[in-house]
Amino acid sequence: MPRKTDRRAGVSLAALLSAHAISQTGNVVTAFAIPFYVLGLGGTGVEVGIAAFFATAPIVIGGALGGVVVDRVGHRRAAIAADLVSGVTVLAIPVLALTVGLPFWALLLLVFTGGLLDTPGQTARRVMLPGLTQRAGVRLERSVGLLDGSERFARLIGASVAGLLVAVLGPIPALFVNAATFAVSALLTWAFVSVPARPPGLPDRSDAPRTSYWSDLAEGFQFVIRDPLMRLIIALVLVTNLLDAARGSALLPLYANDRLGGAAALGLLVAVMGGCALLGNVIFGFVAHRVPRRVTFSLCFVLAGGPSSAAFAFGAPLPLLVAATALSGLAAGALNPILGTVELERVPEHMRGRVFGMINAGAWAGIPFGALLGGIAADTIGLALAFGLIAVLYTLATLTPLTGGSWRLMERQPAPVPDTPPGGST
Repeated sequence: MPRKTDRRAGVSLAALLSAHAISQTGNVVTAFAIPFYVLGLGGTGVEVGIAAFFATAPIVIGGALGGVVVDRVGHRRAAIAADLVSGVTVLAIPVLALTVGLPFWALLLLVFTGGLLDTPGQTARRVMLPGLTQRAGVRLERSVGLLDGSERFARLIGASVAGLLVAVLGPIPALFVNAATFAVSALLTWAFVSVPARPPGLPDRSDAPRTSYWSDLAEGFQFVIRDPLMRLIIALVLVTNLLDAARGSALLPLYANDRLGGAAALGLLVAVMGGCALLGNVIFGFVAHRVPRRVTFSLCFVLAGGPSSAAFAFGAPLPLLVAATALSGLAAGALNPILGTVELERVPEHMRGRVFGMINAGAWAGIPFGALLGGIAADTIGLALAFGLIAVLYTLATLTPLTGGSWRLMERQPAPVPDTPPGGST
């Protein structure tokens, strides 16, 4: 492969990872600003949960319906458009709040609209990854780890910036920063990310008959339903994402506001989680091709959620909460690189947009309800019991890969995946 092509692919890969990190930073800022904006207006825990529901429900809708669009309009164009639309809608929140006013129903409408294209944008960047990775001469597991690491880095930086902005200036300035991150991400993708060439060995489908949107959507859905490992992954991540949403979108902001002094402490905890997850991601990148995937995945998943939730349930002091969060972050660093690599290995290139959209929609379907249930739980059974319940359920769910069965398909396969849906049954 010519040296010039390698260099350009390396630049595109670096720009893609940077754009992803910057866009995700904006999402972290939103996750901070919206709950504290609602609380500043005198909102209750239930209203915080409702706002979180409207911010996360588009993840499911956009994931399910947007994947086909990503495949059809082009991955690069889809990534740019998603950032631009998200930036405009997020910018409308502080502009309206500072001018004509922003009633609660309008806030819900804007956060819903702002998140509608987040998942297709993330899917588009992820689908571009294998082509750029191959041209740049990087191992797939390493590049998937870098993509996940860019998200971890975004949480580290975004949490620190958002916590400081919300604590010192309030949530409105934080939302201006958020809108700017989407603009920068779109500019990076437009200026530096080249469209990856079709990987060698895959059939050229440019002359294939054009099918309808709904046919493509059904094809992606059927692929997910027929693949036994994909079904298990979606079910497990659906449960853990629901619990994570209850904890992160409602319980943690309420806990920080009531017992830790506000947004600054929450920013510290999220930053520690992001920083340690980034460190765990980097460490795992050097050993990912040597460790058994299934056992590593399950044990790290248990550590990623159980201990930290238990620490909050027992009302541990802030230093112990930081330590438990650090352990969770280190363990979490191994999860998405394993999942992302497995999915890229099993899904044919031409279907990745629609299939990844379906996987994301299924895995994230519990997030809006988790956020809502978290707010309700805080107002009914209390913060301590809610965190304790999450710790128990999280641990039980994440031990299931050790039971075997179709989970064994997670291990490396000796031959490359053909460009047809894998068969098999549970």
